[in-house]
Amino acid sequence: MEFGYFTLSDNNYDDIQRTPEQFILDIREEALHADKIGMHSAWIGEHHFDSLGVNSCPHILLASLVSETKRIRMAPAVSVMPLHHPLRVAEEWATLDLLSGGRVDFAVGRGYDAKEYIPFGADYPTALERMEEGIHILKKAWEAPGKWSHKGRFYEIPEMTITPRPLQKKLPFYMACFSRASMELAVKMGLDIIYAPFAANMTFGSLDNAVQEYRDTCAKYGTKPGKAMCSYFIWIGEGAEEQYARERQMAYFRRAVKPAILQDEKAPPSMLYMNNIVKILDGVQAGDLGDKSILLGSPQRIIDSLKRVEEAGIEEVILYFNVGGKPHKKVLEQMDLFMSDIAPHFDGSHKRFKLAAE
Repeated sequence: MEFGYFTLSDNNYDDIQRTPEQFILDIREEALHADKIGMHSAWIGEHHFDSLGVNSCPHILLASLVSETKRIRMAPAVSVMPLHHPLRVAEEWATLDLLSGGRVDFAVGRGYDAKEYIPFGADYPTALERMEEGIHILKKAWEAPGKWSHKGRFYEIPEMTITPRPLQKKLPFYMACFSRASMELAVKMGLDIIYAPFAANMTFGSLDNAVQEYRDTCAKYGTKPGKAMCSYFIWIGEGAEEQYARERQMAYFRRAVKPAILQDEKAPPSMLYMNNIVKILDGVQAGDLGDKSILLGSPQRIIDSLKRVEEAGIEEVILYFNVGGKPHKKVLEQMDLFMSDIAPHFDGSHKRFKLAAE
């Protein structure tokens, strides 16, 4: 199982004096550190207007890592497709793939904050349909052997080709999945899949069930199952450290997530499940947090949780160390602790990295 660095750049806390600009620089340093200590990937979120996170341009932040890294894979977490013209997205990530020597993994999602849509003039109720059409265009732009065209409900593109082309013949292409609608779209489009465990538990009953339902749906449509990943909040430590992590996680749910979810009866049916998330968060207490949402506690406890995740069929876990406004120095220490005390209990590229460094 592979391990990656992940962040959504949440910074909206009354007790945190860090500016958005400083946090983005901290994230860059943490991603560089992930490469230095042998992590497989760096997944950087896209959010706008400090609705949840403060980093709006993951492709630019990741591009700044290219000259200082050799091996770490680079990915958005995720590209919010309905906010952008898919041709521009195709060009940006193809360029990064070329510059990085073929190290891009790509991921799409539609987001869940209507307030991010309004300033762009993007239509929130049709987000799922726009994303589906955008995926078709991306796949044509990256994979068509020659010129291509597209005529759909939202986009009409004359015969053309993009430059540059991606260095990889086929970019790894993921769908972030909080809902059955997104999961089914991923299957129909032949995409790999990323789950958030707390959402997988809410929608599918468990992470195991989510992976199995993905595979069953692939069988239904006659498509080959792709790679299944998940993200996880994480903090290693017991006693006061564990209590601190629980408090910061609750701050994230209440100060970052809840305000970003629009409670709107006019929301499209495929987004109404977000209202259930708010209801669940209203009832959650710090002591309720377990490995259905966060990896927390001693290294052995986290190893045991990850072994169950691996048994569920998850091939890569991306780890959200800096959630809840945790100090940058502590985040770097936690990353080191994970790679020294937990990662060695799993097979992955981190073992080859360690051998090469010895």
